[in-house]
Amino acid sequence: MKMALLLVDHGSVRAEANALLAEVARLVQEFSALKIVEYAHMELAEPTIAQGFDACVAAGAETVIVHPYFLAPGRHSTQDIPRLVAGAAARHPGVRYSVSEPLGLHPKIAEVVLERAARAGASEIAPEARAQDEPRVRGSVARLEQ
Repeated sequence: MKMALLLVDHGSVRAEANALLAEVARLVQEFSALKIVEYAHMELAEPTIAQGFDACVAAGAETVIVHPYFLAPGRHSTQDIPRLVAGAAARHPGVRYSVSEPLGLHPKIAEVVLERAARAGASEIAPEARAQDEPRVRGSVARLEQ
């Protein structure tokens, strides 16, 4: 079964903000075995969710996994995006889809935060610090995974 990944962010009136998601999609495809990785914006810019879903199907996808590129499970990632995806999928009978959780709490997020803080001048943050080794992060992630 040919699978696609559709990354969805909020969308912005700023072109450079929207271009970031295209780069994320390129990186995800580069780091994975997925042949079809598309992106879409929930609002304010194109491609829309419907256009992104259509692109996945046009590329041969039989299953589309939609990932809300959001940090927290708020209204957009838990209600708006699933509703818009369902509408897009309705135009493609026989194509299966699911919507993943947003980024949320993950040790790799903590690593990125520490890396960015170190680059901004937080010299006491060792670049080699590994967030997943921090017991509080492991405990928080374990609680969320239950």
